[in-house]
Amino acid sequence: MNGDDGYRALADPTRREILHLLKDGELPAGAIADQFDISWPSVSRHLGVLAAAGLVTATRRGQHVVYELVPQAVADLVGELAELARPAKRGRARRPG
Repeated sequence: MNGDDGYRALADPTRREILHLLKDGELPAGAIADQFDISWPSVSRHLGVLAAAGLVTATRRGQHVVYELVPQAVADLVGELAELARPAKRGRARRPG
């Protein structure tokens, strides 16, 4: 997963809501789309961004595409963000004086 793609994927509230929907298990694309008041092509684009970032997988099952969260990819991205929040391990800054 490219971190920039992951950040881009998380930047949109609709995509974050899709991830919340998938945290309890896989869902077909239609069931995901039914949860939003936006067009099917818009939902499809959001799913494509999440898949390109590696945060979800898409599997064709007959006529349906089923999406599933990739927990490790989400954990890796969250870990990267958490690392940014940690203070650097540096010596104490000297004050001029």
